[in-house]
Amino acid sequence: MRLLIKQRVFSWSDTYDIYDENENVRYSVKAEILSLGHRLHVYDAWDNEIGLIREKLISFLPAFEIETGGVVQGMIQKKFSFFTPKYEIDFNGWRVTGDFLGWDYDVYSECCPIIHISKEFLHWGDTYVIDIADPKDELMGLMLVIAIDAANCAN
Repeated sequence: MRLLIKQRVFSWSDTYDIYDENENVRYSVKAEILSLGHRLHVYDAWDNEIGLIREKLISFLPAFEIETGGVVQGMIQKKFSFFTPKYEIDFNGWRVTGDFLGWDYDVYSECCPIIHISKEFLHWGDTYVIDIADPKDELMGLMLVIAIDAANCAN
């Protein structure tokens, strides 16, 4: 299955619309404008909040908790590195490798690739593609991708 993440071009904060391959709205992501640190709320197609990505403020490098149903599911923290970003991920037992700034990376569960993230060019505004092997990983995969984007933009 495939999701398209489209960042809203004329928005004051991190705001995304997420579509399926048939261009049906699946999710939206809206940032709190006046909060300390990033707080990104994830909504389903009917505008019900289903997740939260929250920046941890007591951290030297950007760190984000990923939460669903009021329960922290895991976190991602940027690691100190030169030239290319690296992350420590404690989320679903997954690991991530690839080019984070170029939006070309993969998520693995054990040794199997389960999600591929890439950037689509020639669109008005940024458009990213998430290819997901198993539909049960859709929401968690989306939230991980948004958290990585937020960590790339933080600080």
